[in-house]
Amino acid sequence: MGFGMRTFRMWSVVVAMCSLVLPATTIAASPCWSAPVTASITDPFRPPRCRWCPGNRGLEYATAIGDVVHAVATGTVTFSGTIAGTSYVVIQLSDGLRVTYGGLANVTLVAGNIVVRSSVVGRAAGHVHFGVRDGDEYLDPTGFIGTWHSRPRLVPANGDAPAAAPPPQLRCPVQQ
Repeated sequence: MGFGMRTFRMWSVVVAMCSLVLPATTIAASPCWSAPVTASITDPFRPPRCRWCPGNRGLEYATAIGDVVHAVATGTVTFSGTIAGTSYVVIQLSDGLRVTYGGLANVTLVAGNIVVRSSVVGRAAGHVHFGVRDGDEYLDPTGFIGTWHSRPRLVPANGDAPAAAPPPQLRCPVQQ
């Protein structure tokens, strides 16, 4: 066996071991979900310090009353109802994640309905909440929608006050 064959086998073993150790997301990136609404985020994910502590367990969107809320992925409705005067829909995805849409009006979905990606979940009753859970753990939804990008801008060299920067936007690094 020549040097080339030994090197090939060694790298084959290394690649095989990495595929066992590294999570699938490291090996192959997956496309992002589309945002559930076309509105800016007014309150980002802020994990609570304890189970009952304050925080924001999702994203709050500045939606107007009547704005359409879309499903980010295909799944099964596990809850559709009102909690403390706010309407929610929870959809379980095939990978076990549960996505929550809150602040809804005109909800027609019921538990057991199958919802396909981009279909209408409901309409906004005001600001819309979007959350993601894995079991009982709340996850930051921004990683599923994209990464934050700010638009670069020039700052005046003459000492004038710079113009306000536009708000950053979530963009998917992998095209869908």
